[in-house]
Amino acid sequence: MQMLRRLIGRLVMMLACCAVLAAAPPTQYVVNDSHLHLTNYVQEGTDIHAFLKLMGNKVGRVALFGIPLQQQWSYGNTGTFAPTYYLQTDAPLYYYSFTDAYIAMAYRSLSPSERARFDPMITGFNPADMYAADHIRRVLTTFPGVFSGIGEFTIHKEFVSAKIAGETASLTNPALDRILDFAAEAGLVVILHNDADVPFPKKGQEPYQLVQLRDLFLRHPQTTIIWAHAGLGRVVRPVAHQLDIVERLISNPALSHVYIDLSWSETAKYVVATPETVEATAAAINRHPDRFLFGTDEVAPTDQARYLAVYDTYTPLFARLTPDASEMVRKKNYERLFDEARRRVRAWEQIHLKETLQ
Repeated sequence: MQMLRRLIGRLVMMLACCAVLAAAPPTQYVVNDSHLHLTNYVQEGTDIHAFLKLMGNKVGRVALFGIPLQQQWSYGNTGTFAPTYYLQTDAPLYYYSFTDAYIAMAYRSLSPSERARFDPMITGFNPADMYAADHIRRVLTTFPGVFSGIGEFTIHKEFVSAKIAGETASLTNPALDRILDFAAEAGLVVILHNDADVPFPKKGQEPYQLVQLRDLFLRHPQTTIIWAHAGLGRVVRPVAHQLDIVERLISNPALSHVYIDLSWSETAKYVVATPETVEATAAAINRHPDRFLFGTDEVAPTDQARYLAVYDTYTPLFARLTPDASEMVRKKNYERLFDEARRRVRAWEQIHLKETLQ
């Protein structure tokens, strides 16, 4: 029996290595996508094979995840109306751990060359739970050769955080530190959503979340962290001197492990609002071209035009970037971060799968 377990372990590790060495995506693509939700807030979404057709020869690789939260259908709140989005009901949201198994099985249904175009992410954990890091570890050892990172997961998010059942997540909670410590150990890329400010702040109110977020980043220098949308949202608009804040962050040598994703239509709206905002954003990216990634933040897209709408919105910004900066933001930074994550996570899995099979 022990010999059989060891044989299975070696087979699993060989398959994991094959996932890393699978064929590269087509060379004529124009962009990689660091931020794609395959499913929505009721865990419905796009079949992964159909999504591959949406990618076509436009999108090379995609960081793939579901949504870690399930919107409850409370009959007492909405009656026979079945909400599919968190703004459609006052009923709570709750963490939905099965999303990780769903994403893993969708990924495993692909051929090796198709798998090479995806970097699945673990999201089905409660960041206020001290056991969350154990969940992430368990997912890696249950589905070796699949995941490259964790996220997008949320700490502070307008309207969402207050709806989640149970303890509210916090940037100062040791449970979050455990998660980021484990991400560093295993080599996982982290995509973290945290608003830059509260919705509708009073004039002169300090954006305390930025201070807490900076301190969190400083506590985890070995963890590769992508700050989703630079903390922007529907009503969380750029705080005063937002670009200056971002540039101070990425100019700090102690924060060289932190990156910004230019995802979501709301973020794009702020960036391309005026010629001045386009010029200022482009100037910041041209000064720090290795610190920004493009992402769509689309949720279960059903056609290519909708899927790439955010990319098209950024056309004025891409036009103002240097050729090298544009290539890095659209493709190279993604490849650098996620190639390294694949290598490190697969190595971690090989060591710890041996331990579990002994």
